[in-house]
Amino acid sequence: MPSPAHVLSVNVGRGVERPYASGPVTAIDKRPVDGIDVRDPGPKHGGLGSGVVGDTVGDTRHHGGVTQAVYAYPREDQQWWEERIGRPIEPGGFGENLTTVGVEATHALVGELWTIGDVVLRVEAPRIPCATFAGHMGERRWVKRFTDAGRTGAYLSVVTPGRIEAGAPIVVERPDHDIDLLLAFRAFMGDLGAARRVVDAGVLHPTEQQPLERSLLRRDA
Repeated sequence: MPSPAHVLSVNVGRGVERPYASGPVTAIDKRPVDGIDVRDPGPKHGGLGSGVVGDTVGDTRHHGGVTQAVYAYPREDQQWWEERIGRPIEPGGFGENLTTVGVEATHALVGELWTIGDVVLRVEAPRIPCATFAGHMGERRWVKRFTDAGRTGAYLSVVTPGRIEAGAPIVVERPDHDIDLLLAFRAFMGDLGAARRVVDAGVLHPTEQQPLERSLLRRDA
């Protein structure tokens, strides 16, 4: 029996052309596989793209790289959305590489470590909804609805590479601060108070911290 906190499904997407794609192709429609190999993909620009071997990143300007190596979304939050949109969401349906059970994502702390077998992942940033996500979902006002709900899922970096398979237990190690992904999400979406708290805490990876700092400087000028 899997542990209460575990990987329900591992998912990979192949690039396909879609009218709503923000890049040449999109791989947001991911499908379950038996296992995935994860590694640090390097920088967003000039790196390997996804941290999941064989997973396509269609819009390399906005996606992929160290802090977006792996995307995880809780099955519990998908079920919450199913009730509101009136249709099922299959594992991988939110573009996630890991569909999880029993792991908090909205209130995961920046810098939190997830150990999955020999693999160690680090919680880095929330998902920011985009036009590609909205087009994939086909729901009216999707970006606003997703933003208002704040059930963002978790982007993770790869600390220790390796293989992740469905059913693997997840062991969580939380850092000693209170900056969670929901607060970071509100900061990235323009909440000035949240942005100041997050920047002052200094817990974000530099690739996430620096744009937020520049945004604050522009607003304070």
